Amino acid sequence: MSTLQLLFKNRRAGETVFMTGYKATGGYQALEKALTKMSPEEIRTLVKESGLRGRGGAGFPTGVKWGFFPADAPGPKYLVCNCDEMEPGTYKDGELLAADPHQLVEGMILSAFALQTGVGYIFIRYAYEQQAGYLRKAIEEAKTAGYIGKNIFGSGFDFELYVHGSAGRYILGEETALLNGLEGKRPNPRMKPPFPATRGLFGRPTTVNNVETIANIPHIVSGGALWFRDLALTPGSSGTKLYGLSGHFNVNECFELPVGIPLREIVENYGGGIRGGRKFKACLPGGASTPYLTAAHMDVALDFDSLQKVDSRYGTAGVTAFDDRTCMVAATLNLIQFFARESCGWCSPCRDGLTMMRWLLETIDNGQGTVEHLAMLKDQLENISGNSFCALAEGAMGPVAGLLNHFEQEIVDHIEKGHCPFRK
Repeated sequence: MSTLQLLFKNRRAGETVFMTGYKATGGYQALEKALTKMSPEEIRTLVKESGLRGRGGAGFPTGVKWGFFPADAPGPKYLVCNCDEMEPGTYKDGELLAADPHQLVEGMILSAFALQTGVGYIFIRYAYEQQAGYLRKAIEEAKTAGYIGKNIFGSGFDFELYVHGSAGRYILGEETALLNGLEGKRPNPRMKPPFPATRGLFGRPTTVNNVETIANIPHIVSGGALWFRDLALTPGSSGTKLYGLSGHFNVNECFELPVGIPLREIVENYGGGIRGGRKFKACLPGGASTPYLTAAHMDVALDFDSLQKVDSRYGTAGVTAFDDRTCMVAATLNLIQFFARESCGWCSPCRDGLTMMRWLLETIDNGQGTVEHLAMLKDQLENISGNSFCALAEGAMGPVAGLLNHFEQEIVDHIEKGHCPFRK
């Protein structure tokens, strides 16, 4: 049983692991090893060789991202942890922090040492008040133990860590909007370049990583790159992933499982099948911004590359299931209503395009759609995709693309019948 599996077992029992319990499972041994026996460059190389990819949705290789960061440059530099987890169907970071906040704290210290940053911020979703409290307690415990502060382990490395509560809105999950929010500015995305690695928080070099990404760093330092790669089930993948199950599963919980696990195993073994004895119809494999998978994809491996090959995305591995009574038009409309509401309004493809997409889906769902509306839906998908200022609108098109790829006949049925065929 891995550390995370043990922690989630404790979580189901209603327990949160703090310093004593964390150290009993090997906590802070990686930190001591890194600060007394390794150089920052060695840690950065190890993370790159591990194949760790960002666990916040984009899946960008962490070691490559760290490689853009000027670790040896003088002056202030910052490490920021993104815990603004607001996408429907994604809740794994909240579960991790409720189970074991020290895993993130140790990961932040290790990452900061590797990047030679003296200050770290954990930017946390406004609704995670309890988790923020757990983090503050864990940080104080780490300070008392000498893991945060001056001259940690006699290495000469100093580090301070702060928790900053978000004011809300989904756009704050975009890393540059997050930095604006952290600075107290309007949280719209920033123009790139310059990228945060060269000009980020307060105009200084900054790296932004997801909670789960950083929580993997202590395990990589302890176990090594090859060990981490071997945890995955598919070639080219590495590590484990937190899968947050929701929707029509019999079991809606968060599980730590290998990267590359087949969808069928998620549905049948961990989700316990579809509730009420219904059949599996579709799922969002990686949160609300990913294209649907169908029953034809049950044997597809859940990893970055395999899902890309079937025109979907791994995302956050928030797997939301839909049974055979679900109207996929209505399900997609529900998601687009969220994305349209959460647009910051900074660019017209998102501000106006998502509003238009919402109207089209509402018209079709209400039985008032025509073949012209279907054509407009396809045109709008093309108009928005790749043309928005940040990834919010691009992600919102994920379920729309899945609807058109796999369930266009349901749209046609709405149009021809003049009502939703799934409603009595």
